[in-house]
Parts: sequence; C-alpha cells; structure tokens
Amino acid sequence: MDFFLSQEQTLIVDTTRAFVENELYPHEEEIERTGVLDMDLVRELQSKAMAAGLYAANIPLEFGGAGLDTLTWLLYEKELGRTNYALHWTCVARPSNILCAGTAEQRAKYLEPCLKGETWDCLAMTEPGAGSDLRGMKASAKRDGDDWILNGTKHFISHADIAGFAICFMKTGEQETPRGPKAEITAFFVDNGTPGFTVRDGYNNVSHRGYTNAILEFDECRVPGENILGEVGKGFDVANEWLGATRLQVAATCLGRADRAFQHAVNFAVERKQFGQQIGKFQGVSFKLADMAMELKAAELLTWEAGSKFDTGGCTDSDMAMAKLKATEVLAMIADEAIQIHGGMGLMEELPLERIWRDARIERIWEGTSEIQRHIISRALLRPLGG
Repeated sequence: MDFFLSQEQTLIVDTTRAFVENELYPHEEEIERTGVLDMDLVRELQSKAMAAGLYAANIPLEFGGAGLDTLTWLLYEKELGRTNYALHWTCVARPSNILCAGTAEQRAKYLEPCLKGETWDCLAMTEPGAGSDLRGMKASAKRDGDDWILNGTKHFISHADIAGFAICFMKTGEQETPRGPKAEITAFFVDNGTPGFTVRDGYNNVSHRGYTNAILEFDECRVPGENILGEVGKGFDVANEWLGATRLQVAATCLGRADRAFQHAVNFAVERKQFGQQIGKFQGVSFKLADMAMELKAAELLTWEAGSKFDTGGCTDSDMAMAKLKATEVLAMIADEAIQIHGGMGLMEELPLERIWRDARIERIWEGTSEIQRHIISRALLRPLGG
C-alpha cells in the first residue's frame, strides 16, 4: 500500500481544510449556542462549497458528482469532520450513494436536486423497537393495486426536517428460514407532503448540536409502485451494495475531530507552564501525548487501508468494522485526554474540546454500535473454522 498522497489528493485535502477553517469554523460558536443552523447561512455556504468544487464529492462522476475514489473521499471527509457536524453535512452535502441505484427517472427526480443543492435526502431505517436488529422492524408496506400502503414509525432519522423526501425501508413480507421467520424489506421513496406521511420533531441530542433527528409517522400513506428503489423484498441488497462505505465515512470524520483535539493538546502542552516548566515535560502529560499519537495513527492506517481496498472490491465487512470501531473509540479517548491535559479550561465553551467530547459519544452508536462492529469482526474470524 502506498502511504504517500498524490498531488491531486494533497490539493483536495488542502482545499477542504482551508474551506473548513475559513468558512465553517467562524459559525461553530453560534450553532453550539443556539442549536440552530440558519438556512440563509446554509445557502451562502452551499454556494461557496459548490464554487470550490467540494459539493457532492462522494457521488460517482457518471451520476453528476465529483467522482472521488474512496480513499480520496475519506481524506476529504476527515477534513470536513474537523468542524461542527451540522455545518459540514448540510452546507457541503454528500447525498446518499443509494440514490445512484435508482432508475433514470428516479435519479432525475431525487438525485439531481440533491446534487444542485435544492434539497436533501434522508434514510429511514431505525424504529423505536428495532435499532441494530433491522430485520425486526415493524413498519410495513402492503400492496394495493399498483400502489403500496405504508404504516408504522421510524425514529432517529437524521435531518429529516429539511429533506425533500425520505428513503424508507419497510417490511413487505416474510420468508421462513432455519432460524425462524425473516422479514423481507423493500425501500421506498416517500416525498415530503405525501398524505399520511408526517415528520415530527425528534429528541434533543447531546451530540452534534444543530444536526437534527426526527420521528417519521406513516398512517395509511399511499405511494405508487414506481417509488420502489430496487426490487420488492430486496431493500437490504440495494443498501448493502450502495451504503457499504458509510462506516468508513464515520471513521474518517472522527479522525478529523480527533486530530483537531490532539493538536490542541500538543499546543497546550508546550504553552502551559507549571512549576517552572512546560507541562509537556512531565511524564503524566508527555506519555498521554505519545499514546494519543500512536492510537490516532493506528486508526488512520486502518481507515486508509480499507478505503484503498474498497474500489477494487477487496474491502471486507471486517475491514470496515475495524476502521469504524477503532476510529470512534480513538476519538473518545483523545477527546477525553485532551480535556484532561487542559484541566478545567478543557470543559469550557471557549475551546472546541468539550464539543468534540460530547459529539464523540454518538459515534460509537450510529452506523452500527461498537458491539455490532465487534460481532462482525469476530464472526469473520470464527466462521471459516466452523464457529
């Protein structure tokens, strides 16, 4: 594996970091204070992101995006991840790659407006009674002539309040397996404003202020058969094909915040003096810095390796699980240790550390909990041996 960045990758990293520092950092404090991302500001920053060539960089070139390869995209995601999540996701949007799986008509209706910054998409899988156990979802869709009738509830649906439509995964049948009934899942496009489809305010989240979640309710919601994404009963197939790299995206954004917290800790260890010398000269601090640097490097290497293998088809579920698990847990460790090095000031809102510390907590839960990632890794180890 080549660990050196190409000239193009270096340019993308430098351009993205400059945009984050110059255009996004200045607005962090306001969003953290109010929990609100002003839509006038969103439109202003969207325009700047498009002019800089940073918008929809994850979407393949043939579908109208910037067409970055996976490793370069992850390097770009790391730089975006340095700042407030609501800012970088909403203003430098990366539409879900699953939109590419649609028909030409569906891409024109749903993907193209997202690429132009006219709207956003949201994915609706999680339910109050079915988190990691997606096969246990209860929300259902039943055929009625050429249409489908949707009923049920989804929650924890990110940014659904600003999305023009939702990609909803619904139970459309069951099949018998040796381990009991297994739900058949189908994905549907559901437009905002469709009768029977209601978007309600979600929960107040300690992580990622300004980045909202919502509760979606379906009450005899009728959608046409043309709104099916993929095939009936094959919703997970299309999700697995097009959403596989989202765990790597989480890993990469975590690396950005971990690096930001780490640099604050290093600088403070040099600037802060106690007992007549820099605190970085005390082993209690210097050893923390050494451990932080080592763990950050390990997380980066796992993530970059998985990214470099992804486009060739060589990246396994275990590779992605290791990267996501390591990066999210390293972020939590570095955020905590950076605060410890800063002492009381680390918890004050004058520094970004307390935000990074709060934001880190959700990363070990969404896109598959740490326990799920460990399950994936251990299963890959044991199955070849009959375990």
